[in-house]
Amino acid sequence: MARYLLRRLAFLLVSLALASVVLFVLLRMLPGDPANALTSVGASPEQIAAARQSIGSDKPLPEQFTHWLGQLAGGDLGTSFVSSLPVGPEVAARLNVTVPLTLAAFALAVVVAVPAGFLAAHKRHTWYGALLNGVSQLGIAVPVFWLGMILIAVFALNAGWLPAGGFPQDGWSEPAEAFRSLVLPIVTIALVMSASLIRYVRSATLDVLGSDYLRTARALGSSFGRAMWHHGLRNASVPVISVLGIELASTLLGAVVVESVYALPGLGSMLATGIAQHDYPVVQGVLFVSTLAVLLIGFAADLVQRIIDPRLRGRLSGGAR
Repeated sequence: MARYLLRRLAFLLVSLALASVVLFVLLRMLPGDPANALTSVGASPEQIAAARQSIGSDKPLPEQFTHWLGQLAGGDLGTSFVSSLPVGPEVAARLNVTVPLTLAAFALAVVVAVPAGFLAAHKRHTWYGALLNGVSQLGIAVPVFWLGMILIAVFALNAGWLPAGGFPQDGWSEPAEAFRSLVLPIVTIALVMSASLIRYVRSATLDVLGSDYLRTARALGSSFGRAMWHHGLRNASVPVISVLGIELASTLLGAVVVESVYALPGLGSMLATGIAQHDYPVVQGVLFVSTLAVLLIGFAADLVQRIIDPRLRGRLSGGAR
């Protein structure tokens, strides 16, 4: 177990290092000059050169990259070119919106998708099983921003039950009001995510329903529910856990769209503003934290799979590669 954890940790660190290089290089390949955000329209070449010198963008790229790595090693995400404020505290403040939004939407999607996916597989020959399957296929094709605008029109503008967007300036000091502002974004993400999760849960359940071990358990006198609980649930959950990790990571990365629709001050809006202003430290900081979160989610999903699946546990304890 310790050998496996060390091997996975090494893989995570290497992946994070490679992602840092790719992120740094691709960001510098984008058109535009970050010095333009610090100068007024029609600035002279001397003013632009002075702005570049003040933010260090006039230095060679290897020197800039080395400086950034040194900051990361010390837990510093850098300083914004535009606001001259540290990026780290700003990212932490934005996470207070993005993390609850992502986790709540993920939990709601799982609560909806797991029983719906199982029902769609178990009752596939009934009209409501076919309906669940059709609705999930339709939901996959629905753009998240379009669904968000529909929910705003129905529940915020017409019914007036929930706010159309924004977040309390005091943050979570008023939990009820903060949660009300996240209800529609959570539902928007959860509906789109649950549509794809239903498909995966249905597929995994169909594999279990057609398995020899389940038929053997039924032949030995076990009821359907008992056979599924003791034999089918664990086997069906192994592939689903991998998908859940991917969905959670994609939800975190895709929050930029939903946060833009609902004008939420999360990582998504911070990233969009940083890109528009060519604020390299802000963009690098947000994407680095997001990449780290995705890698950690993948690591956690892989670890849970190995704990649940006896075959993977055997490989783990045996030290197989």
